[in-house]
Amino acid sequence: MNFNFKKKFGQNFISDKNLLGAICNDADITKNDEVLEIGAGMGALTKQLCGSAKKVVAYEIDQELKQHLQALGCNNLTLHFEDALKKPLEQIENDFAGKYKLVANLPYYITTPLIFKFLQSQKIVSLTIMVQKEVGQRIVAKPGGKDYGALSVCCQHFCNNKIMRIVPRNMFTPQPEVDSCIVKMQIENEFNQNSQKFFNLVKICFKSRRKTLLNNLSEGLGLDKSLLSQLGFNLSVRAEQLSCQQFEELAKILDCYLGQDEIVPMQQ
Repeated sequence: MNFNFKKKFGQNFISDKNLLGAICNDADITKNDEVLEIGAGMGALTKQLCGSAKKVVAYEIDQELKQHLQALGCNNLTLHFEDALKKPLEQIENDFAGKYKLVANLPYYITTPLIFKFLQSQKIVSLTIMVQKEVGQRIVAKPGGKDYGALSVCCQHFCNNKIMRIVPRNMFTPQPEVDSCIVKMQIENEFNQNSQKFFNLVKICFKSRRKTLLNNLSEGLGLDKSLLSQLGFNLSVRAEQLSCQQFEELAKILDCYLGQDEIVPMQQ
């Protein structure tokens, strides 16, 4: 197929059959599974998924690929030619009878917002995603390092995360400037009424990495430092020094302190 790769869509495709099979194995896809694929591209991974899963629902934003993907001939494939990032989560999940697994070779520019979108699902079992190597390292990072941030905490709050394999840049067409990795995120905690408050809290704490938790929380929540100092939690450290479990503890303390009020960042 003659095709003009579009940089605006972050198109870097994979055709190596061994790697495609490895992705399906990493995702633990079986004939009982329903699978969501974001970014079908040329359909190489799509076809592999259709051969392994009960049902595949694939999204592709590039209309130029429509005819090619429709010609794949997979009877268990449902195609949507629209932006999955803009489509409401409940509408995406209408295609699934129950739980489902997400598998995707993600364009780098939508990785973080897409992860946060699907962490809010109560039907998703796991995310097995091809991401930029540096992003994968951030997802699994431990406290204290430069890679550890809001993405690390939020992903580790909801999932057991593991880098399954490193994928060198020469396995993509066209070749990107960086290496990638496959990360498997197994859901352990479902999104609930307190989860958005947790997201907001972590975001506030990492707003200015060089500032202490006390300063970030005071500025972010509009609360007096003297009041925050009475919470019984050490706020003299920076956010990057707290483990995910410590963030969860801080969230509970603040929730009790604020009562029914939401933890919402102050308007800047």
